[in-house]
Amino acid sequence: MNKKLKTESVDHLFDAILKLQDKEECYNFFEDLCTVNELLSLSQRFEVAAMLRDHKTYLEIAEKTGASTATISRVNRSLNYGNDGYELVFSRMNP
Repeated sequence: MNKKLKTESVDHLFDAILKLQDKEECYNFFEDLCTVNELLSLSQRFEVAAMLRDHKTYLEIAEKTGASTATISRVNRSLNYGNDGYELVFSRMNP
């Protein structure tokens, strides 16, 4: 884990997120927390990760999501060399 990321403030935010109980609560909280563009960027990265995991090409991903090749590459790097956060969530979504 990135030591610069682990702060009391980030812990507080994650504690708050873990209190959300359903999708509607997530929409309400994240709409208050993020700008529309920030939330769309997060969801785009998640979609890119799912498509990379399904062995889609950069071209297919860019066409479907509108993500730049730089974003796709960054997400791919996280999938291959990150902390397995994406994999953890994907495994829980598709048991």
